[in-house]
Amino acid sequence: MGRIKSCLALGALGLALSGCSIVAPPYTPSIDNVQTLKNSGAAPTRVGKFTETGTAVPYPIPLRANTLRSPYGDTWSAYLSEAVTRELTMAGKLSPDADVEISGTLLRNEIDPAISTGTGDVSARFVVRKGDAVRYDRIKSVHREWESSFAAAVAIPKAVTEYGYTVQALLTALYADPAFLDALK
Repeated sequence: MGRIKSCLALGALGLALSGCSIVAPPYTPSIDNVQTLKNSGAAPTRVGKFTETGTAVPYPIPLRANTLRSPYGDTWSAYLSEAVTRELTMAGKLSPDADVEISGTLLRNEIDPAISTGTGDVSARFVVRKGDAVRYDRIKSVHREWESSFAAAVAIPKAVTEYGYTVQALLTALYADPAFLDALK
């Protein structure tokens, strides 16, 4: 039995080190973010176009010898758009015909499964329009850290999981801005 476990562990390690492409799990909304949106008094809102710019938004994201891909439209801006859409939907605030629209540009999107401390850095410009009027236009950024490992078989899955939490933290920072919540009214 111990020999089988050892063989399985070595096989998993070999796969992790062989350089494969991993698809990020679907975005899981933050209950706290959803509750903030519910309590905000926001009007019905639609999600507009999300784009990305610059070399600070690599696709796919390199994770040592592996790469991380988005499950949505082969872009990280689509991942961010889906995150906003899911949280608005759960809060009961999403409406495709609404006058209020959230759009954005992903400016930085990096995950590093370093040997002892993994990091995630995500930055985006969010714009809220009501009709033709821009009501909000600001950049939000988040930096997160977590315990990582020398072993790729530990560090890579952890970094993949932490990516979703990093996007959640970015949206938490956005929703914590009173000017953003006022722009949704």
